[in-house]
Amino acid sequence: MPVEPLICSDTATRVSSVLNRDVKHFGKKHMFDASEETCWNSDQGACQWVTLDFPRSVRVSQLHIQFQGGFSSRLCTLEGCRAGEELERISTLYPEDSNAMQISFAVLRAEFQLEETVLDKLKITFENSTDFFGRIVVYHLGVLGERL
Repeated sequence: MPVEPLICSDTATRVSSVLNRDVKHFGKKHMFDASEETCWNSDQGACQWVTLDFPRSVRVSQLHIQFQGGFSSRLCTLEGCRAGEELERISTLYPEDSNAMQISFAVLRAEFQLEETVLDKLKITFENSTDFFGRIVVYHLGVLGERL
């Protein structure tokens, strides 16, 4: 199966919050701009999340995420669904509290794994922040797989 980036300009994205509502400096677009100097920075709160509505059905096989150390998530829940359906749990990931790019593969059987799934919508919930106030900082978010 060919693996390609699935997030494009037609992918509708939403986030739970933005630090001080400053979308110019900390908005969701910075997760996808390939710059090492920009990021999405959530505001404080118990649970932060990102949703991706793909323009057509996709088969997700990899998730790439780069946090800022100290502002990462110890537990990420991935939910997905087809158009018109309710979200259901796909996978639970346990990222490291690190600045490194972390990659999950559908074929690996490790703590940071992703079950390959066909979907139209993906929600990533950051359930347990390493930051005392619940903030999450993401420099890069990539979803790879196959467009159907």
